[in-house]
Amino acid sequence: MCDANPLLSNDDLPAYSKIRPEHVGPAIDKVLADNRNALSQLSDCIAAGLDWNSFVLKLDELHAALEEVWSPVSHLNAVCSNAQWREAYDNALAKLSVYSNELRQNKALYNGFQSLLNSRDYVRFDTAQRTVIDHAIRDFKLSGVHLGPAAQKLFCQLSLELSGLESRFASNVLDATQCWSRLLVDEAELAGVPTAAKAFMAQSAHTRGLVGWLLTLETPCVQAILTYAHDRSLREELYFNNVTRASELGPNAGVFDNGPIMHQILERRAELALLLGYDNYAQLSLATKMVDLVPQVLDFLHELAAHSRERADHELQKLASFASQMGTDSLCAWDIGYFTELYQQQHLALSQEAVRSYFPVDHVLNGLFELTERLHDVQINELKNFDRWHPDVRLFEVVEHGERLGRFFLDLYARPNKRGGAWMDGCRSRRRDAQGALHLPVANLVCNFTPGMGDEPALLTHDEVTALFHEFGHVLHHLLTCVEQAGVAGVNGVAWDAVELPSQYLENWCWQPEVLRRLSCHVDSKEPLPEDLLVRLTDSRKFQAGLATLRQVEFSLFDFELHASIQPQDPTALLMTVRKEVSLIIPPDYNRFANSFSHIFAGGYAAGYYSYKWAEVLAADAFSRFTEEGLFNPVVGEAFRDTVLAMGGAEPALDLFRRFRGREPRINALLKQNGLSL
Repeated sequence: MCDANPLLSNDDLPAYSKIRPEHVGPAIDKVLADNRNALSQLSDCIAAGLDWNSFVLKLDELHAALEEVWSPVSHLNAVCSNAQWREAYDNALAKLSVYSNELRQNKALYNGFQSLLNSRDYVRFDTAQRTVIDHAIRDFKLSGVHLGPAAQKLFCQLSLELSGLESRFASNVLDATQCWSRLLVDEAELAGVPTAAKAFMAQSAHTRGLVGWLLTLETPCVQAILTYAHDRSLREELYFNNVTRASELGPNAGVFDNGPIMHQILERRAELALLLGYDNYAQLSLATKMVDLVPQVLDFLHELAAHSRERADHELQKLASFASQMGTDSLCAWDIGYFTELYQQQHLALSQEAVRSYFPVDHVLNGLFELTERLHDVQINELKNFDRWHPDVRLFEVVEHGERLGRFFLDLYARPNKRGGAWMDGCRSRRRDAQGALHLPVANLVCNFTPGMGDEPALLTHDEVTALFHEFGHVLHHLLTCVEQAGVAGVNGVAWDAVELPSQYLENWCWQPEVLRRLSCHVDSKEPLPEDLLVRLTDSRKFQAGLATLRQVEFSLFDFELHASIQPQDPTALLMTVRKEVSLIIPPDYNRFANSFSHIFAGGYAAGYYSYKWAEVLAADAFSRFTEEGLFNPVVGEAFRDTVLAMGGAEPALDLFRRFRGREPRINALLKQNGLSL
């Protein structure tokens, strides 16, 4: 079985199309058994003394062996999810949790890193090597290596339970999303909805053997209805079903309810924090971030809210007045997107749907790659004849002066059984092994855009263009690293509140007229955005920026206060409290946003959602150097690559920022960018 198992084939890239759920268990069992045997031998040798190659690089080799099995399993569970994949994934995840705790509570390994720290060689190691040692010692401590046997056993139990709960949370969200649909047979009910969106709904119906237009809770459908549908009752219906997903309410009430799971997750996290000597989980979370103290995060978020409130209040008043003129005297949550779009059309002469015609996906990709080449002196080439998990998937390589730096898969379109949202994850990490061979990084870039229908190309809204740039910023961070120590290469080892810096940095170019002219090409006329539309589009960056900022502050405060509590709080009640404190738009009481907030309950952002706004401050400030010294200044582009992108997690993120910017970060650039009060 093992010889034929595609997860154990040691291929250059994962054999995605050949991997089945039944391969997961045997592959995980084998690699864990091999690793445990190697770790036992390694632990026995530590007392006699080991050097970097025989100790750290040997551990890297074991980690890489596991990564090559687990990365495709985790990825396929996200993009091709079904009951069989979830069962295989959850079973493997439980085994990985046990193994991870064994590894991080291994006192012999901990002593090995301590010996390197205290050795004369430490000062001769390069920066990345010293950071690997420092991070390892920190992570051993955060995994309870210093605890007594009973406490260590409890830590392992809590960690195992927590990983299972987080996986169940994510599965419930996906199941709840997939389980609701409504077939429309009268196209008149979709009045106002763009043709492309209706084609997507018709295709969804056809896929299920139905005739008509199938409404689902997939992102393209939800956005289209809430933004464009004239039928207010239809918008309300879709809104209700979307915001009650995975809760005790809605059409599948209680079936996929994440309410109890949220409480259990919060309880386990609080127990883990106390076990490690922290007052709450937020303190534990900050142990690996740029920010040191809980009050720093809260002060930052409240400062951002204060800068935004006046503008947000003015924006909401204007929107409410406009809606009233259109016959809606009381704005409800399902009206906001609709009247926002109408307001843009009538007062700004701007429509996302009209703009969409100028952004065929292939042309946008070419423009993105050309921009990358211009900024960072690399070339991006598409590759053919590779193994893929879906026919839509594409593969590219990043090359510098003829030398490959890394590759990335591209999976852009929404489909059933695919997790919603957009993300990048690492498939392989850059590392140099003990024999001197250099292993190159590989990344997966995943989105959920509306696909083209028939022979028509997929067209992107400007928001989707920005999302693509965002995720590609993560890809560049992972592939342009020059670090050869896997634990701090690319996105590995980067402080969580700095990891969004490259992604949000790259978003800035989506708003520059010169870049937009290159990115745009009308699907029929092949002309770029006309100047008047281009100006209106760039001006729209500040449109409702106050409300948008308050919304992100709301999510961030909710997350952080939830995890800064000594005793777990009721998420729904706390979210309502936070909304009353900072928000201007209060949704109905039945809103169960927290029940599908996968970022913090299943996605690694627990007590860390503030990272988006924190990194946005860094990104705006970093980008301001380009506006000061030249948008395409090769010296500035090289400096950003050589510091933030190239160094990965090898140095503290704040040190890298200071080196690039020549000073401490300032909030002013972000406030100015969004038209907020200074």
